[in-house]
Amino acid sequence: MHQPTSQPFNRSQIPARVAEEHRHLRQGAGLWAAPDAGLLSLAGPDRVDFLQRMTTNDMAALRPGESVVTVLTSPVARIEHVFTVLCQPEELWLLPGPGEAQALARNLQGKIFFMDQVTVADRSQEMARARLMGPQTWALLAGLGVALAEAAEGRFLEREGAFFVKQEGFGVPGVEILAPPPALEAWTQRLQEAGAGLLDDDQAVTIRRVELGRPWPGRELTGEYNPLEAGLAWACAENKGCYTGQEIIARQVTYDKITKTLVGLSSEALLPVGSPVTAAGREVGRVTSSAYSPALERPLALGIVKRPHNQPGTVLEAQGQPVTVTALPFVD
Repeated sequence: MHQPTSQPFNRSQIPARVAEEHRHLRQGAGLWAAPDAGLLSLAGPDRVDFLQRMTTNDMAALRPGESVVTVLTSPVARIEHVFTVLCQPEELWLLPGPGEAQALARNLQGKIFFMDQVTVADRSQEMARARLMGPQTWALLAGLGVALAEAAEGRFLEREGAFFVKQEGFGVPGVEILAPPPALEAWTQRLQEAGAGLLDDDQAVTIRRVELGRPWPGRELTGEYNPLEAGLAWACAENKGCYTGQEIIARQVTYDKITKTLVGLSSEALLPVGSPVTAAGREVGRVTSSAYSPALERPLALGIVKRPHNQPGTVLEAQGQPVTVTALPFVD
């Protein structure tokens, strides 16, 4: 992953390949095949109840063909894993963050009670994943017989051995594609022939994600924060029963006790991830993601900052330079 520095940075320092890939994400369609993305399956008659009591979103409301993003939280409501759940007729498919499939599988297996009729299987070798992103995604897919433009968020379709999941609210807006490796390779070829640009790595994805103010596993979505602090309040259902960490999250919402939030940070020089953000010499937050934006031609960062310093327009300091808190997203 692209590691920013605190040195002055300008557009000319972005590799031409990354700039072109960013153009696909901003104006066309870019296809990113994540080699370390995995897939788990939950089977057994208790699979829905099991996940319902463990995570923040409402599993009981899911119907076949629907998906939702949910958060596995600790007893103190810290983020353990963020993943997408696809409802299949006889099982649930879980899409973890990059490189997190094995850890999520171990975590879930460790929470199965002796009476639970549920099994966890790692199917990462059977099913590969890619993501098609950018404003031309819907037209490009429609031309290949995958009509998702008017579908509700989270709906998914199966076409010629591949599953296409509409996901505009999480990460860079687009469609998650799941298929056995040979089928995904065939679809990759078709998508490229239809005009999608193939992304070599996640550098352009990171830039676009920061421009859009979207949190991501391993950056904002870590055990240091809870879902409300990291910008995932929308993935915490308010009308479901108890789950691990639910009382803390509900209390923070009810009594306005969310003490820190995800914000944008604007600066003259690119900020290293992990940099402390200070007010009058006292740490009030941390930089969680950073990138140079070709769209705005300036450095951007995401950070999680304590109240009241998280208000747009507040001037703080990081790496010895002024940093201005900015409302998200930086761009539409």
